[in-house]
Amino acid sequence: MSHDPSLPTTDARAIYRRLLGYVRPYWRMFALSIFGMLIFAATEPLFAAMMKPLIDGSFVERNEDIVRLMPLLLVALFVVRGIAGFINTYFLSWVGRRVVADLRREMFAHLLRAPTRYFDHQGSGHLLAKLTYNVENVSTAATSAITTIVRDGFTVIGLMLYMLYLNAALSLIFLVIGPVMAGAVKYATKRFRHHSRRIQDRVGDLTQVAQEAIDAHRVVKAFGGQAREAAHFNAINEKTRSLQMKMIATEAASVPLVQLISAVAIAVVVYLSTMQGLKENISVGAFMSFVVAMGLLLPPVKRLTSVNAQLQRGIIAAESLFELVDAEEEEDRGTRTLTRAGGRVEYRDVSHVYASDKPPAVEGLNLKIEPGEKIALVGQSGSGKSTIANLLPRFYDPTAGEILIDGIPIRDLTLASLRAQISLVSQDVVLFNDSIASNIAYGRAEPPTLAELERVAASAHALDFIRDLPQGFETLVGDRGVLLSGGQRQRLAIARAMLKDAPILILDEATSALDTEAERYIQAALEELMARRTTLVIAHRLSTIENADRILVMQSGRIVEQGGHAELLALGGYYARLHRLQFHDGMDADAHA
Repeated sequence: MSHDPSLPTTDARAIYRRLLGYVRPYWRMFALSIFGMLIFAATEPLFAAMMKPLIDGSFVERNEDIVRLMPLLLVALFVVRGIAGFINTYFLSWVGRRVVADLRREMFAHLLRAPTRYFDHQGSGHLLAKLTYNVENVSTAATSAITTIVRDGFTVIGLMLYMLYLNAALSLIFLVIGPVMAGAVKYATKRFRHHSRRIQDRVGDLTQVAQEAIDAHRVVKAFGGQAREAAHFNAINEKTRSLQMKMIATEAASVPLVQLISAVAIAVVVYLSTMQGLKENISVGAFMSFVVAMGLLLPPVKRLTSVNAQLQRGIIAAESLFELVDAEEEEDRGTRTLTRAGGRVEYRDVSHVYASDKPPAVEGLNLKIEPGEKIALVGQSGSGKSTIANLLPRFYDPTAGEILIDGIPIRDLTLASLRAQISLVSQDVVLFNDSIASNIAYGRAEPPTLAELERVAASAHALDFIRDLPQGFETLVGDRGVLLSGGQRQRLAIARAMLKDAPILILDEATSALDTEAERYIQAALEELMARRTTLVIAHRLSTIENADRILVMQSGRIVEQGGHAELLALGGYYARLHRLQFHDGMDADAHA
């Protein structure tokens, strides 16, 4: 994703105001932290002011009361300072972590509601970078930066007011220096924003490359791709390092520059005040108090000049997060619900285009499926089979036409009600890093009984291997089910669909990962399951759909042939040619084996 290198000041302010809006629910804690900051800031000029009576009363006037009182006042001052510092740090950090947690929760909730096409155009690595790296930059902007701006800002104001109280004429120096410092900070701000954006994009690329290499580690090893992946990762890693060094260089140059300007101002003030002190016979205590105030002014000025980088990183990160939060969600305007559908499905003049520069995936489809009917979809890759199946649960909305269940347009149904009527078993089995029982019962409100789990596991020909595992149904399957074989994962997915017991079933190559013996048992279980359900079967292996009530042959998004297995073979058309290619090639292969 490309970004404009500069963000207008008005936009930056709007983004930061929106970010601070997440603080509003916790305003009491925030106000308490601000109170701590103000008390902490007040202790700095108070400490400088105490130097005058401490030195004049103790060393010049030798007042015993002041000698006894000043140490106690110093201790009391630092006790107050410590308590105020704790209140400031703890409560502002508490608010900051709440803001981060709220943002993460909102982003993740939005991802769960995002339409499928959103994920088609967003790299998962970039999305993960937003949830991890970017949101932490927001935390810094919402906590550390505010602490520095408020606490150190008031400290500087307090010290300058005290210094002006000691000598009002010196205020002119700061009026001259102020615009010069503002110009330096403005230039640095522009560069911070530019580099922050590019760094965030590079971190997203890093996450993407690393995730792909981890997920595809078997392919990387099998094809000897380690060197390629390492070179790819190292190139992005080096670009990220280079950008971060540019950011560091900007900060390293801007901070000393602003500090140098401040130091020049302070040096001029010290010189003039010293000369004035010689002329006007200023007291030692007043002079030391002034010098201490000047010394105390440097650390907060340094932190204030450094905070700009944190603030700009946070604003750019917040912009990135709000792009995700503001992205489109699945349209769910339906108001009708179905308790349990009868299973009649109809496609009326349905067309679907994934992108304007691509041909239609499905075009002018008209199809009626009766309750309990088993429909098989066959055809080459890209013929529209998966699109027909994906449109039914509204993973995508058709570009034209409408789909009905029991005579009700599916757009009139709530998404939850629609999808409750459909079970899905796909070729790409998704298992979560949890127990076998939890994966079979995924999405179910009430946890199933052991008897229910055993029933569906037995029907899916999975009970025997589950019982052989040390912890049975409580065995963890690992990341994406990696601790199980492909056939075992497929059988758990079938058991999950059986437990859901929905009236409409979508099978996308449901037996593709099974060996011949397991497939025979599974096919029998699926026949029993499909006998009472409206079923869409997407198949490449024609042997698995010979008993379908109707076979639809797809080509370029249209139905070119339909009928029963024997009828289509007798027709001698496209299906017969596919069947001949698969079975004759298979027999030839067996003969030569």
